[in-house]
Amino acid sequence: MALFIGRRILRPLTSLSTLRSSIESVVVSSSSNEAGLPSSSLLSLFASRKFSTSSILTPQSCESGAIPPELLSKKSVLNPDRTNGSYEDLIIPVTNFHYEDKGFLVLAGDVFDVPIRKDIVHRVVRWQLAKRQQGTHSTKKISEVSGTGRKPWNQKGTGRARHGSLRGPQFRGGCIMHGPKPRSHAHKLQKKVRRLGLKVALSARAAEGKLLIFDDFEIPTHKTKNIVNYVSQLESSKKFLLVDGGPIGDKLKLATQNLHYVNVLPSIGLNVYSILLHDTLVMTRDAVNKIVERMHTPINR
Repeated sequence: MALFIGRRILRPLTSLSTLRSSIESVVVSSSSNEAGLPSSSLLSLFASRKFSTSSILTPQSCESGAIPPELLSKKSVLNPDRTNGSYEDLIIPVTNFHYEDKGFLVLAGDVFDVPIRKDIVHRVVRWQLAKRQQGTHSTKKISEVSGTGRKPWNQKGTGRARHGSLRGPQFRGGCIMHGPKPRSHAHKLQKKVRRLGLKVALSARAAEGKLLIFDDFEIPTHKTKNIVNYVSQLESSKKFLLVDGGPIGDKLKLATQNLHYVNVLPSIGLNVYSILLHDTLVMTRDAVNKIVERMHTPINR
């Protein structure tokens, strides 16, 4: 009878000689059987469904005696599950447009692993949209409307309503009372709140697995197909935001200007609203380092 034991089973053993002697004794006892079948101890050892390389062996699983305790490892297994927002440093692989392995990058936990605060994101987005609103709406007051200043008819005796000017709001072509005038819609928001909003947006993309780190954005030519070929392989992503550390290269600009679902930004222009508009965030090493440096810079009062 031939026995095959995988390396995964032999790895946690404390002594290989103990297993060898036990197997030899089982083989001898099975050969003495008239039917040529292995003994019950060997059947319970190798025919049990619990004894599998794909299952996790624990001390509780050997209480019934099906699995010998010497086959169990004494090492503790780390739980891969982790709680988001615990300010722990993240290790993420680095690649490029050609799917080449470029090593790993450690992301600062106080920037890419902060608790998700929807209220902070809402305040920052409202601040951004209000600040970029043009505010060029304008209407004319009664003094700005062209027309005569003469009283249209006498105050009394005509039986009609009394009026003092045809430029009033009740007449056709008249003014607009209390209408909008050009102004700025921007309001103040604390710098620490704005900074926290960017941290929350980055942490949300990292927690969703939608944060990709590239070594660089180098592409061979300015052809759009270079970006389309890469984007087409990512099925779960629809809009991409490429963030580079410095000025955007000419090749990357030309390759992405015809794609409405791919936008590029320098790290200095990264903001919360742009991150929320795109479901996938792609950053270079240089961009990550500059963002972390910006987040760690003390706020000047």
